[in-house]
Amino acid sequence: MSKRILNVSNLNKDFHVKSDKKLFSKPSSIRVLSNVSFELYEGETLSIVGESGCGKTTLGRCLVRVVNASSGEVMYHTGEGEQVDFLKLRGKEFKKLRKDIQMIFQDPYSSLSPRMSVYDIISEPLLANFKLSKAEVDEKVTQIAQKTGLNVSYLKRYPHAFSGGQRQRIAIARSLITNPRLIVCDEAVSALDVSIKAQIINLLKDLQEQLQITYIFISHDLSIVQNISDRVAVMHLGRIVELAPVDSIFEHPKHPYTEALLSAVPEPDPNLKKDRIILEGEVPNPANPPSGCHFHPRCAYRTDKCIQQEPELRAVTDNHYVACHYADELQLRGVNNGH
Repeated sequence: MSKRILNVSNLNKDFHVKSDKKLFSKPSSIRVLSNVSFELYEGETLSIVGESGCGKTTLGRCLVRVVNASSGEVMYHTGEGEQVDFLKLRGKEFKKLRKDIQMIFQDPYSSLSPRMSVYDIISEPLLANFKLSKAEVDEKVTQIAQKTGLNVSYLKRYPHAFSGGQRQRIAIARSLITNPRLIVCDEAVSALDVSIKAQIINLLKDLQEQLQITYIFISHDLSIVQNISDRVAVMHLGRIVELAPVDSIFEHPKHPYTEALLSAVPEPDPNLKKDRIILEGEVPNPANPPSGCHFHPRCAYRTDKCIQQEPELRAVTDNHYVACHYADELQLRGVNNGH
């Protein structure tokens, strides 16, 4: 087993929303992340999947401190062997380690400043974190541009002159320029067409092998997740309901919600037919979540116990964790046995 790089424990995030009905009403609280816990190991890719609104992006942003978590710990294992709570770092201590954890945002059109050249966009993190000469900055920007497949002669151009795939390469180059140990990829290929997606995924995998980078890959595209991941965490209504190696998730899911997600994965063979699981009812409201298991209103296997008691995330086999009362009893369909 590789060394741990992150240990996330009981991470919570509340957003405060003021009601429009009463002028002097107190703001209400919506919990979008609830007791999220997992470990992350050096050099692996952990994918976070789930429906829109399940908390995937909020989790990624809390980990890199784009938004502040309400409570919990993110213990970061530094390259020097120290352990620090990344959420509690301030001032110089935070700046020292900030360069180690970077993020690739979903939209390559809005995440790049239209007023900055590509050179300025990529070099800005260097200037903010290191004291380097102009020649040293030029050399590093040129090297990272070449590694990410950017034409060096275009570095003085502005983002509007590039396609979506090229812009995402710029965003990747910017995240890599500080030589990070961990990159959070938030739907990094969702805005791209199919052929460009394949190029960017292959680029990320090549860079991971060359530079020994660890990825948290946030996505709703399970076909890509199956191709790039070592482990997968399935989120539902701000909670991790299943966490396991990618092959275990796709071939032997243990949670009914995971089974439903996998039933929507398209088959490459048009002659094969798969029984699609259509979840009934509405997605639960995080401001007023259901009692017990939050998935029970849409679960075909629910019992009274599911309605009354919330299941804990527990190990059912080695490295396979599930939050379901009946994970040991259910025989669920994966992608290779759901025809």
